[in-house]
Amino acid sequence: MTSELERTLIVMPALNEEESVGDVVREVLRTLPGVHCLVVDDGSTDNTACEARLAGALVARLPFNLGVGGAMRVGFNYALEHGLSNVVQVDSDGQHDPAGVPELLAALESADVVLGARFAGEGNYEVRGPRRWAMLLLSGILSKIAKTKLSDTTSGFKASGPRAVRLFAEHYPSEYLGDTIESLVIAARAGCVVRQVPVAMRPRAGGTPSHNPYKAATYLGRAMMALVFALMRPPIALTEASVPNR
Repeated sequence: MTSELERTLIVMPALNEEESVGDVVREVLRTLPGVHCLVVDDGSTDNTACEARLAGALVARLPFNLGVGGAMRVGFNYALEHGLSNVVQVDSDGQHDPAGVPELLAALESADVVLGARFAGEGNYEVRGPRRWAMLLLSGILSKIAKTKLSDTTSGFKASGPRAVRLFAEHYPSEYLGDTIESLVIAARAGCVVRQVPVAMRPRAGGTPSHNPYKAATYLGRAMMALVFALMRPPIALTEASVPNR
């Protein structure tokens, strides 16, 4: 697995995560020897970039906030430019356990995109109310599109193999929820194989949650809109020139 880690880039989108990002970077580098770690400071107004750099991460600083999708596209392009085969998205708030990364990478042997699923039998992560309803509906629809069972299509803990890395470097969406919902639609309709593996989720190590529970109903509506817009866009074809060898 060490050689596979050496071909892998961990990308952490980070917005005002100075409380947690340093500890997360150190855990990643300790748990995954040989891996490359890039923190994309997405327009933070605190010391996120400094804390990440001191912890040993490479840091890309964006002049203003682009959202997770924009930050991830920076990561995908960095991987291409530096000859790295795989990209794994890890949250900078400590919720994703880097010990699960090897399992995601192992699943890439037979897939192009692998989701770390919070509702697939591992851990006790729970979501209730309209937000949970949206997740169930999205999972049902996207499972049909991807032609496989997906139980957590809004998970931010996921791995992309060489085909998906090149596809996403050019076409990764930056709109709200595009980094989860639309990216899966793009990958599946381009012919990428999507799979999931069960993972356990941890509490945030610091910072402020990005989703206010009182806005769950709004999330439901926006999630449905994101799916509609994703399906309205024409499929992107994976040409031979855009499919690198493993």
